[in-house]
Amino acid sequence: MSEPFKKEKAPAWEQGALYLCPTPIGNLEDMTLRGLRLLREADLIAAEDTRQTRKLLSFYDIHTPTTSYHEHNAREKGPKLLTRLQEGQVIALVTDAGTPGISDPGEDLVRLCVESGVPVYALPGAAACVTALVSSGLPTRRFAFEAFLPADKKERAAVIAQLKTETRTTVLYEAPHRLVKTLRELAGALGERRVTVSRELTKKHEQHQVFTLPQAADWFTENEPRGEFVIVMEGASEAEISNAEGAKRANGVPGTAGGVSLPELVAAYEAQGQDRKEAMRSAAKERGISRREVYEALLAGKDAQVGEGSGREPGGE
Repeated sequence: MSEPFKKEKAPAWEQGALYLCPTPIGNLEDMTLRGLRLLREADLIAAEDTRQTRKLLSFYDIHTPTTSYHEHNAREKGPKLLTRLQEGQVIALVTDAGTPGISDPGEDLVRLCVESGVPVYALPGAAACVTALVSSGLPTRRFAFEAFLPADKKERAAVIAQLKTETRTTVLYEAPHRLVKTLRELAGALGERRVTVSRELTKKHEQHQVFTLPQAADWFTENEPRGEFVIVMEGASEAEISNAEGAKRANGVPGTAGGVSLPELVAAYEAQGQDRKEAMRSAAKERGISRREVYEALLAGKDAQVGEGSGREPGGE
C-alpha cells in the first residue's frame, strides 16, 4: 500500500470502465482534483442534465463531449453506453449534484455494467446525505438512508410505519413544496423525535435547524420552505419500540410494524429498490413465515393471519 499523500504519477484510467464522478452539491469549488482530471480526460461524460453539467464544465474550462442519461431515457440509453464501454471507451457518469447512483438513475447503469462484466469505479466526493448527517448533531455510527419517501400513498405509509421501530438515525431528502406534508406525516406517526432540517448545503444560505418533528412542521408552515432539504431524524427509543410491539400484539399480527399488512410490507421493500421476488423474501424473513404465505396474501389482497410459533425457519418454504 502506498504511503498517504506520497506524490506519485497519476494512474491512467482503465479503458472500457465506467467512473462515477461526484459533483458539487452547491459550491462549485467542492470538486476534487481527481474528479476534474477525470472530466477532462474521459471519452464521454454521461450527465443527468447536460445543461446543468455544462455550467460546471464551463467553470473549469472543460470541453469533454457530454450525453444525457436520466430516468426518462435510461432504458434506451443504458445499452448504448454499455456498448461504448465494451468498445473500450472511458465514461464518466455525473448527476446534477452529489454522488451519482444515490437516489438517481445512475444505479441502473451501474447494475447493467456489473451484470455485463464492465468495470465500475466510484470516486469519493460530495454527497448531501453524508454532509447533512455529520453536521446534524445526531448519532452517526449507524444510520439509514431513505432518500425521498415514495409518492404512492400505500408505499409511503408502509415506509413511515417501518420507521417506528428504526433505531438508526434516518436521513431523508425532500423538496420544498412537499416538506410540510412530509414533516406532518412523520410527526403524526413518530411523535416527538428530534430532527435536524438542513437546507441549501454548501451554498450561501446554508442552514441547519434543530427541532422536534411537530416543531419542524409548525415552523415551516409559518415560514415558507425555500431550497432543497435534507431531514436527519433520530432513531426510535426503547420506549417507542416497546409501544410498537404492544401495537403489534393488539393487532394480533406477529412481526407487523404498527399493523402494516403483508402487501404493504412487500410494497415498502419494493420502494427501497428490491424487485418483487426479493421484496417477498424480505417480508417473509421479517415475519418469520414462508414466501408461499406472502404470495397467497398478495393474491388475496389482504394480510394472512399467521399464529406465533409456526415452527418454520425464516424465509423457508
